[in-house]
Amino acid sequence: MTDFRQAHPEGIILALDQMSAYLQATLTRAWAPRGETPVVQITPQRDMLHFYGALDVIGGREVALSLPKLDGENTIHFLNHVMRCFPGRAILLLLDRASWHKGKARRFIEAHPRLDLIYFPPGCPDLNPQEHVWKQTRDAVGHLRDYPHLSHLRRAFQSYLENTRFHFDWIDKYLPLILCI
Repeated sequence: MTDFRQAHPEGIILALDQMSAYLQATLTRAWAPRGETPVVQITPQRDMLHFYGALDVIGGREVALSLPKLDGENTIHFLNHVMRCFPGRAILLLLDRASWHKGKARRFIEAHPRLDLIYFPPGCPDLNPQEHVWKQTRDAVGHLRDYPHLSHLRRAFQSYLENTRFHFDWIDKYLPLILCI
């Protein structure tokens, strides 16, 4: 990481992850007057959205895109989108070890000199700041219960992700421990 920052002072460090959202009610607690059970509307179908997200771990800017599947092809599509968002800048990608980050996507990263890659340790989702972005976004957009159609949910997610700066002390907290070993 230090080598990346020294070699590319204008470079950007992005933590990537994906999430799926459904129109199904999620488990939560709610206050209600005694004797008045809250009614939670659910949809019978299992339609879902998939989002790819990349958080600038220093500046807090989020780049997100809703894509039809979580696979190597869509990962490459998202990486192309990320490169267009940061033209001419070197990009260090911090990825988990999802299957779609390997194979085609890894070959794509290796073929692009602007992209560099570090994997998070296995089984450590809390180290990935993008996981915290997903949680904050889910909490902010109504815990997925207020949208009659997937298109409304997609717009709410996209709007929140594009208009919110996410601040984490991730670099100070974890950098020396996980990336300098």
